[in-house]
Amino acid sequence: MSSRRSKTKADKAASPAAPRQAKPQDANYKKHEADLINLANKAKANTWDKKAVQQTYIVFKALTLIALLATYSNVSQLALSPVYGSIPSAIYHYKLTIAGCFIGWSTNVILNDNLPIKTEEILPVYALTIPAIQAILYGFSDQLGPRWGPVVTEALTLGPVTILSAATIADYLTQIEIGWLPSSIAESLPGIASWGILRLAEKEVAGFLSSHVGTAFVYTRLGLELVLAGLYTIFAPSRWVLLALPALFHTAFLNPHVQTTTAMASLQEALTAQNITLIDRQESVTGYISVIENSAIGWRLMRCDHSLLGGEWVYIRGVPIPVKEPVYSVFLMLEAVRLVETEVPVADKNAKALVIGLGVGTTPTALVDHGINTTVVEIDPVVHDFAVRHFGLRENNPAVLEDAVSYTTKLVKEAPETYDYIVHDVFTGGAEPVDLFTLEFLQGLNSLLKPEGVIAINYAGDFRLPAPRVVVRTILEVFPACRVFRESAADEETADKQGQDFINTVIFCRKIDAPLTFRPAVEADYLKTRGRAIYLEPKFEVDVQELLGAQDEWGILRKNRTEMMAEWHVTSATGHWRIMRQVVPPRVWELW
Repeated sequence: MSSRRSKTKADKAASPAAPRQAKPQDANYKKHEADLINLANKAKANTWDKKAVQQTYIVFKALTLIALLATYSNVSQLALSPVYGSIPSAIYHYKLTIAGCFIGWSTNVILNDNLPIKTEEILPVYALTIPAIQAILYGFSDQLGPRWGPVVTEALTLGPVTILSAATIADYLTQIEIGWLPSSIAESLPGIASWGILRLAEKEVAGFLSSHVGTAFVYTRLGLELVLAGLYTIFAPSRWVLLALPALFHTAFLNPHVQTTTAMASLQEALTAQNITLIDRQESVTGYISVIENSAIGWRLMRCDHSLLGGEWVYIRGVPIPVKEPVYSVFLMLEAVRLVETEVPVADKNAKALVIGLGVGTTPTALVDHGINTTVVEIDPVVHDFAVRHFGLRENNPAVLEDAVSYTTKLVKEAPETYDYIVHDVFTGGAEPVDLFTLEFLQGLNSLLKPEGVIAINYAGDFRLPAPRVVVRTILEVFPACRVFRESAADEETADKQGQDFINTVIFCRKIDAPLTFRPAVEADYLKTRGRAIYLEPKFEVDVQELLGAQDEWGILRKNRTEMMAEWHVTSATGHWRIMRQVVPPRVWELW
């Protein structure tokens, strides 16, 4: 029995097991487990996506602030140029920008801990007050002078914007996770990259503004400042903006630099106190252009930033003059290009002239009146428009409103040896445009002259600096026969007292190596004006060899080494600023 029972058990053990039924809860468990894994994967993916979006947004905000600061840096310089000139305004601008960025970047934590509101919320408030601050500070320009005036003004306007922007950018970029980089690089990279992007953006914005200034209200100095303030407000909206309402009211109704009816009335009232009338004004590619008139003294002038492009005497004792006389004798001296004697004289009716730089149009109008086929090259369309409408510019060819360098380069290829006369008159702002005095540019002008052609070059500068020697030496490298004449006689005593010898000169040159002499002027050359009878024939000649000296320390000016003129330009421009303050009252420059 026992054996049978054992066998039966063994048989049962050896027999195949019956298939097991899957329990419903087992399937649910596996499905639930798969769902959990899927959700975990999605959570990981969502976390990474969210972090990527957050990091990108932070970088975007930082780049936006950098772009706004780069724009404000350029706009600040534009705003200063009518009061101080572009060169004095830029003397310490770069250093101030560096200092502001360093202070803001290094003190962002301190600012956040001690300021009642975020730095980004202060930006729109301060940006809205800047036009009012500038208008007040301009009134002290004569006391501050051309060197420290821009420093003080930007320290109280652009400086805080730079500090607040840098601090806010630092706050943003500390949230960027770049721990995968070595610590030394991760700590320094955001600051270095921000500075590099800022400098690049400043350059790009400067190029854009140079061709758009004055084309619409948003591209005027005050328009740009208001647009930037609006963008800061959109960037960081807060109730604190209400604090800027008084300053905004001043800008809208009292600031003379905004072309509103109320502001214009206020400006005219202030100018009337100086016996000045504002005839026209417009911002343009070369600066702030305006036409002003003093009926008591009798002159009408065209202004570009903190310099004068020329003018005319239009009244004598309040009575209009039938034939206008230029206020600067140098423009009459330029007309003596017609008086240079050549082996084959050319009649005026057969002559062709190229005038580079228009001003109020004194010289080209005279050439046209003599019957010479004259073409004017002027980069600024507003200068040309004002010369036509307010100074009676006469033309017998359409003006070429282009950059002189690119235009003459093209002309050399298309029409060499075209002109009997070239007048080169491009001074503005206290210093010559360096590109128009380089060896390469002058060689192009030489190619445009006929073999018997003559060129007259107006150069204004401080003859106690090396710059005039460099320019004259460069001219002599191209033109073999030249003579240099001052607008007025040298006065060493006055030059010693003022510490400068800033003067207009005209350099007459022939294309060929032959004596340069002038025929005597006759009545027809004077165009019925007394000024030409006095100033047309050059009188105060400069000894070229004495001017150049025995040592050639600086060489000639080439387009790839114009930077050597920068330091001299600063000295020349600040001296010119003081001269302009003697010609026109300081308050007129400040109100622009």
